[in-house]
Amino acid sequence: MLLTEEEKATNKATQKHINDVQILLKKIADELFQRGIAHDQSKMEQPELAIFTEYTPKLAESTYGSNEYKQFLREMGSALEHHYKHNRHHPEHFTEEADATFRASPVNCMNLIDIIEMFCDWKAATLRHNDGDLRKSIEINADRFGLSQQLKSILLNTVEFIERR
Repeated sequence: MLLTEEEKATNKATQKHINDVQILLKKIADELFQRGIAHDQSKMEQPELAIFTEYTPKLAESTYGSNEYKQFLREMGSALEHHYKHNRHHPEHFTEEADATFRASPVNCMNLIDIIEMFCDWKAATLRHNDGDLRKSIEINADRFGLSQQLKSILLNTVEFIERR
């Protein structure tokens, strides 16, 4: 089938658009890959290592969001402060920035790459808890971090994909 000059021009423009999208998706994929390599490396050195060595088993035995869990986080103090400061996939990384710009939630200071890493971190954390549940974690964290209903829905909609075998 022969194409008209207008159809050829449309196909050329469409192909450029497709190529542009591919380049942008690769850029995001490359960044996510690098985030996977660097994820939580600060836990493997002091000052985090000693405290995480003590508390990781305690956290695994506790129920996420429980009073016991929250107490463990308080006790981890300086290690968590250091961890949040060096890992932008945690909303707590942005607490001061959010306060300074009057944003309702530190999550509002995050970018999409941060959100994806945070979501994957939440899922992986459920695997470390004896009673881990990603949907429940999202519900708890929606309240904890003031997530919008829209973002909460997007995260919940993604659970099926991430848990698919």
